[in-house]
Amino acid sequence: MAAAAARPLVAVQTLDSDMSTDSPPTVALPDVMKTPIRPDLVNFVHANMSKNSRQPYAVSRRAGHQTSAESWGTGRAVSRIPRVPGGGTHRSGQGAFGNMCRGGRMFAPTKIWRRWHRKINVNMKRYAVVSAIAASAVPSLVMARGHRIESVPEIPLVVSDTAESVEKTSAAIKILKQIGAYPDAEKAKDSQSIRPGKGKMRNRRYISRKGPLIVYATEGAKVVKAFRNIPGIDICHVDRLNLLKLAPGGHLGRFVVWTKSAFEKLDEIYGTFDKPSLKKKGYILPRAKMLNGDLPRIINSDEIQSVVRPVKKEFKRAPMKKNPLKNLNVLLKLNPYAQTARRMALLAEEQRKKAKEEKLGKKRAGLTKEEQKAIKASGKAFYKTMISDSDYTEFENFSKWLGASQ
Repeated sequence: MAAAAARPLVAVQTLDSDMSTDSPPTVALPDVMKTPIRPDLVNFVHANMSKNSRQPYAVSRRAGHQTSAESWGTGRAVSRIPRVPGGGTHRSGQGAFGNMCRGGRMFAPTKIWRRWHRKINVNMKRYAVVSAIAASAVPSLVMARGHRIESVPEIPLVVSDTAESVEKTSAAIKILKQIGAYPDAEKAKDSQSIRPGKGKMRNRRYISRKGPLIVYATEGAKVVKAFRNIPGIDICHVDRLNLLKLAPGGHLGRFVVWTKSAFEKLDEIYGTFDKPSLKKKGYILPRAKMLNGDLPRIINSDEIQSVVRPVKKEFKRAPMKKNPLKNLNVLLKLNPYAQTARRMALLAEEQRKKAKEEKLGKKRAGLTKEEQKAIKASGKAFYKTMISDSDYTEFENFSKWLGASQ
């Protein structure tokens, strides 16, 4: 919400030609000044609206094709690009038509049937306009945009209706000086410079900053002629407020000077939070999601703190789960017998190692003479037993082969 909403009344700045009164007149702050400020929406709508004033442009349909060039084909050790026919000149034999060729057409020649304009939702346009109006009531946003408002008595700035009857530019400058808006107009005048780039050749030679925007309410008022010749100053009727003027470049915070009647007419045009607009059918101003944007102040208020649960001073952290296959202490908690099983496994392993070493020691030590004789004797006894039990003794050949005596 705009910070200006804190002031329900706005003072009307009187001019020299006004009748003197005991107290300065005031007007109520319209609800449109309290609407939510949406820079994203303003930027989007401004970008699309600014496209609607473009004029179509395109290159000539025949550009780059005004020659009877043909390709030489393959087999001549040159590329297959079409080439200008004829001879006796540098141009003959040169490549043509392609966008890579000198004198050829551009890539994807521009056409006048491009989609130049953009449609924008009506509600979105209205939201952007009311956001821009609300931003013009916030001094910090107006100063951030670069306007010189140090000597301005109040933002939003409202002047009496006698300003609408001004005819001469000299009288308009006098009014600007009286309300403190002339430094901003001077800034716009002094900022005039030559545009960089090719725009200076296209009837857009000079650029300058924006000054105040004068908003009036009387149709056909003479104030238009008085202010129109001052550099940087724009004039707009309150019924035709335009986002391109309220937020030039899509940047919120234009310095707006309202006449009293125009300021009072805002509620009629845009409606309030409770009543719909009289000019825009069924339109009600958008309401902010939060009436107070100071979230820490809301959270720390007594009303909220009295119902929320107290801060937990003692809290239990979940311990890191350890792997029992890798951590012995955790394993013993889960299985107390694991220590005994592991000890028995180690003892069995030692016994196996000891038995293996003894067995290997015996093999490596060799046999004694008595053991060798006993092995040899047992071998001979087995051999004789095998011969006597075998059927092969009936055959002579096998008997000879076996070495047995008949």
